Amino acid sequence: MSTSAQDPQKPALPDPKEVAKTYGEIAQRASKLINDHVQRQMKKGITSPADELGIAQAFMDMMAKLLSNPYKLAQAQMNLVWDYFSLWQHSMLRLAGMDTKPVATPAKSDSRFKDAEWEDHFLFDFMKQSYLITARHIHDTVCCVEGLPENEQKKVNFFTRQFIDALSPTNFAMTNPEVLRETVKSHGSNLLNGFNNLLRDIEEGGGQLRVKMTDPTAFEVGRNVGTTPGKVIFQNELMQLLQFEPTTKEVLKRPLLIVPPWINKYYILDLRPTNSFIKWATDQGHTVFIISWVNPDARLAQKAFDDYLTEGALTALEAVCRQTGEQEVNMVGYCLGGTLLGSTIGYLDTIKDKRIASATYFVTLLDFSIPGELGVFIDEQQVSSLEKKMEERGYLEGSEMATTFNMLRANDLIWSFVVNNYLMGKDPFPFDLLYWNSDSTRMPYAMHSFYLRNMYLGNKLREPGGIEIAGVPIDISKVKTPCYFISTVEDHIAPWKSTYKGAHLPSGPVKFVLGGSGHIAGIVNPPAANKYGYWTNDCKRLPETPEEWFEGTEQHQGSWWNDWQAWVTKLDGSKVPARDPAKGKLKVVEDAPGSFVKFRLDTQPAAATGAKAVA
Repeated sequence: MSTSAQDPQKPALPDPKEVAKTYGEIAQRASKLINDHVQRQMKKGITSPADELGIAQAFMDMMAKLLSNPYKLAQAQMNLVWDYFSLWQHSMLRLAGMDTKPVATPAKSDSRFKDAEWEDHFLFDFMKQSYLITARHIHDTVCCVEGLPENEQKKVNFFTRQFIDALSPTNFAMTNPEVLRETVKSHGSNLLNGFNNLLRDIEEGGGQLRVKMTDPTAFEVGRNVGTTPGKVIFQNELMQLLQFEPTTKEVLKRPLLIVPPWINKYYILDLRPTNSFIKWATDQGHTVFIISWVNPDARLAQKAFDDYLTEGALTALEAVCRQTGEQEVNMVGYCLGGTLLGSTIGYLDTIKDKRIASATYFVTLLDFSIPGELGVFIDEQQVSSLEKKMEERGYLEGSEMATTFNMLRANDLIWSFVVNNYLMGKDPFPFDLLYWNSDSTRMPYAMHSFYLRNMYLGNKLREPGGIEIAGVPIDISKVKTPCYFISTVEDHIAPWKSTYKGAHLPSGPVKFVLGGSGHIAGIVNPPAANKYGYWTNDCKRLPETPEEWFEGTEQHQGSWWNDWQAWVTKLDGSKVPARDPAKGKLKVVEDAPGSFVKFRLDTQPAAATGAKAVA
């Protein structure tokens, strides 16, 4: 018996007859909604799916290898049967009123089964454990198939996990106790609201499901996110350059230029005053500049990686020097922006330009030999297929890239919103970080093709002369600029052991720091929050392996921001009077945050795949 049935303070689960009646009424009321939507989509035409990712072939090869080893397959089946038998024993003991240890429990980080009924109610506890047992055995069976090529094994592992996550009982109305309670309580209005939310999201996605993570109307860049005061002091067709107003009477002599990734908007570093790296750095006495990338369309299809370097990072550096009169600049690169920063330093070093006085890399890959789970989506077949799509449009649609990143954390970034929006029938909660996460950007065809082929596929950035910029071969190994690498222990996009390999490339002094949490939270970690912590190692030279480095680390509480500030000011802490962006040598274009950052793709109609790119 469920303990909730005995506790008057907790709502009892609904009667099965009442559930059946409610679902029948919902089916009748929702049928017209579904039929109307299907008819609209059929008029637009239906195309058969293609196996561009090579998933089908990978699973066929996997099955062939499994069937060639019937003993191992039989052993896996017997292990599964034994676990089910153990679950049956556990369930019988529970029915008899005895306390017994569960056969399977969710991970501490798994929030899907947080509702009390998953543990208190016999039936839901059985479903939960049955699912966890099955999921574990499926994973164990396919994760290490002897003789399967490594790239195919990674695909099998990744998409098996997607399949397992999708079939969780939390994702279905009849097997989720929270949804069942809400359905009876609201007489099914939650499911009707959910159907309407689903159809709305499909229509707004142009026939593809675009799951809303937050209420986009709750935020506005420049009003309640991206609010640090400043000016746009320069712009071209690729970027706007922002300079922020000082908050101290004196500032550090060396200005600070930040290169964000062009795959996202810069205001991840300026969400709110309490967690804004830009505001914090300004308060520490930095004259902060940041690039705000354009959200490109087909007209910029032929903009290449060279252009993002010369017209983006390099032009921004020149503008900062003109605006401040300085010839030494501290630079920061975030993720892809860090890869661009490393390339820029390599280029400038080759032509004997020493204006970049220090380089800080936020969760940046310079060596792509271990790309993490993103490698699942990057091989010759997939890149070639993607290039064909980009050639037609002139760019990679931002929503497609966003979906890829969301799949890396599907339970948190997909299925939790499916349950909330479509089963519970609720509107997504206003959350600034998720607002930013939904604010994706496009990738120009030429630039993105170069990046995928030369970085991920070819891993040429680590090779001396492997990449040429404006006809100049670059060699990061010759760079002696002081470098600070900050990576995060839970990063699923730029795994820290991969970024550590890149930290070995420069020949100058390098400090490597490992922060807590992941790709975003571990970077956007203000000191006032006192969260996550970080690890440092005072070694003069980086050990060969990340494991060796970690063995010699010291753990610290709070944010790595203060450690970085101490590092960068130790290089040069001299100060000058504060710099007003409105009184510099460059003419003010407009107030921060500027117009480029305000263009949102999720408020635009879906891209037409048949449109030819404008060269």
